[in-house]
Amino acid sequence: MSANLLAIFYLISGVLFILALRGLSSPETSRQGNLYGIIGMAIAISVTILSVGNFSTGFLYLILFLLMGGSIGAFIAFKIPMTAMPELVAGFHSLVGLAAVFVAISAFLNPSAFNLGDPGSIKVASLIEMSLGASIGAITFTGSIIAFLKLRGIMSGSPITFVGQHYLNLALGLVLVSLVFYLCKTQIDTWFWSIIVISFLVGVLLIIPIGGADMPVVISMLNSYSGWAAAGIGFTLENTALIITGALVGSSGAILSYIMCKGMNRSFFNVILGGWGATDQNSKSSSKEQKPVKSGNADDAAFLMKNASSVIIVPGYGMAVAQAQHALREMVDALKKNGVKVTYAIHPVAGRMPGHMNVLLAEANVPYDEVFELEEINNDFANCDVAYVIGANDVTNPVAKTDPQSPIYGMPILDVEKSKSVLFVKRSLSPGYAGIDNDLFYRDNTLMLFADAKKMTEDIIKSL
Repeated sequence: MSANLLAIFYLISGVLFILALRGLSSPETSRQGNLYGIIGMAIAISVTILSVGNFSTGFLYLILFLLMGGSIGAFIAFKIPMTAMPELVAGFHSLVGLAAVFVAISAFLNPSAFNLGDPGSIKVASLIEMSLGASIGAITFTGSIIAFLKLRGIMSGSPITFVGQHYLNLALGLVLVSLVFYLCKTQIDTWFWSIIVISFLVGVLLIIPIGGADMPVVISMLNSYSGWAAAGIGFTLENTALIITGALVGSSGAILSYIMCKGMNRSFFNVILGGWGATDQNSKSSSKEQKPVKSGNADDAAFLMKNASSVIIVPGYGMAVAQAQHALREMVDALKKNGVKVTYAIHPVAGRMPGHMNVLLAEANVPYDEVFELEEINNDFANCDVAYVIGANDVTNPVAKTDPQSPIYGMPILDVEKSKSVLFVKRSLSPGYAGIDNDLFYRDNTLMLFADAKKMTEDIIKSL
């Protein structure tokens, strides 16, 4: 295939990726956006395979590994539950980063195969590009592994900090810059391998101080890192599709991270530098054992909602764990038959990754026009008869507005406490992912429904 034809097909795939991002920006067009992305990737892969040439040994290896990787990916995608989607995304990000490292190593060891020169006389621009790709890829790999372990519960979700942590990160960053400089000047193998090893360490140090409650932003940030790693390697390979795709993923991930930080009143630069989430997680809230709690059952909840004029549903990670979205949709349908107005309130970081709740509700065929983001619906809670909180915790905690020592202080929350009645579905009074007690449990207008989210919702349907 000629170089011009190759460039045209890569450009077409790039345009399709742009259309995919545009489609994925809204639930109504997300399926179409996903289709554009699939077509774009199919074109990019097909053109890359055709560009290899005749049926040589390299071509057969390419097909073999493509089938192996595709089969593993398809198997995981079919088997993975929705609750494990965040750690799946983190795991896939790690593979993107590792792929960037491997390509950089290949280009450094055999530069002539990539038209970059000969060993010891590689073009300086190419050395910078492969160094950036390898470094960002290595950071993405180990950082994503730590995020996966925290999300999976294998590693503690609490921030891991030590004295001088930020200074160490700064020192390692300066060392990386120096190593890239000396690599370009001397082209000694030791400097290249040192860049990769130190970058692996930096990835760990950047993510361990971030608390488990902050993982949605971490996932988005690592997504951005993986994109920039791919773009860096794309310049090394002079691959237009890889440059376009990497830049799109990198920029969109960074923008999403910024939006989420703004939604949680956090500093974007603190997230990038790995400093966010290291706050003291002991809030001033008094012990939950010393506070009175009102608890109820499905009959109480059904009575309150059936006689309400408006109900706002607030879903959270507990709903995902219990797989209660379909039962929730059935309960809402029953309420609508009784003339109750029902809407859904989504916090930008509810769940463990951006858009987690939206995906679950879409899976249950919840109409898009009934789902509202925090800034669209927060004022409605003051005029709401019942707020049905199903598995959401930290994103509803009023302490975010009252306790400066709280790790979530300043984070915009859903103002469910302003509703006339709050029905809070939860297994126990245990704290949320941020590790702090929720003052909403003990409010006079809150009725705790201690049960599995799906079981409680199904019992409410029976009572209705």
